[in-house]
Amino acid sequence: MKALWLENNELQLRTDVPIPTPPPGEVLVRVVRAGICNTDLELLRGYYPYTGILGHEFVGIVEQGPSELQNKRVVGEINAVCGECRFCRNGYPTHCENRTVLGIVNRNGAFAEYLTLPIKNLHSVPDNVPTDVATFTEPVAAALEIQQQVKITANDRVLVVGDGKLGQLVAQTLALTGCDLLVVGRHHQKLDYLAALGIETGFADVVRDRTFDLSVECTGNPEGFAIARRALRPRGTLVLKSTYAGHLTFDASSLVVDEITLIGSRCGPFPEALAALSQNKVNVKYLIQERYGLQDAIAAFDRAQQRGILKVLLEISADSEKSTR
Repeated sequence: MKALWLENNELQLRTDVPIPTPPPGEVLVRVVRAGICNTDLELLRGYYPYTGILGHEFVGIVEQGPSELQNKRVVGEINAVCGECRFCRNGYPTHCENRTVLGIVNRNGAFAEYLTLPIKNLHSVPDNVPTDVATFTEPVAAALEIQQQVKITANDRVLVVGDGKLGQLVAQTLALTGCDLLVVGRHHQKLDYLAALGIETGFADVVRDRTFDLSVECTGNPEGFAIARRALRPRGTLVLKSTYAGHLTFDASSLVVDEITLIGSRCGPFPEALAALSQNKVNVKYLIQERYGLQDAIAAFDRAQQRGILKVLLEISADSEKSTR
């Protein structure tokens, strides 16, 4: 099968990768659509020493698996877990000590014609959710994870730093809480997208220091972290949503003095994400800027790395559903 392979921080399009054989408890999924995200770009830059097929945001069709799933559109949670370690037993499977992670840790990913995942990882896509929209299930779930970790109310003043792909989704999902929300970024057009949805936006100079209860850093760079940190009042909460290829330095003493809560946040709830997409509570269609076939995946990565680009999709195979967009 064709697949986009990462090795030694270099990409190559291979045509000699065997179609995977699903082990017991797993299914074979034909990938229909996949999205390039910032984690993929960071892996290319050396964020984690990964060799294999990239990609973890996908919609596919089950070709080998239980009869109730065969020929159904599915999305998949990216952590394949053991179910036996202390984290699995205590209800934190995304921190499984023995996990593999689709396209990230010891498991080939979605930038290929086929992938395998455990049956329990799969979620059927509602009929009213187009395939393009369903491709955003994983990042929408990651955005919703913040609300799993922190209670946010209409009384909270919340700052999102970053107007890119992740920042757009974090902003939209946080807006659902009714909080007093501000999103800051560097790009007029991206901020205008959010403003059109009724979300307050601006550039960094509008942020008043020490006035926010919660800030969410979505830029993956030290400047964004600095803005998010200085915005917080004492006993505020700083959520980090971005992965960093490099090292981040900060004034740890100020976190102690102000008693700041620092939270890392990544994978989130798929059922809630699919419900939000099905109910049109989150708008993702405007985020799609480019499409490429799998044969042009290297060009797609080049495009995805250009400044200002939002979501780049890979159209990998035909969708048997009526609605493919």
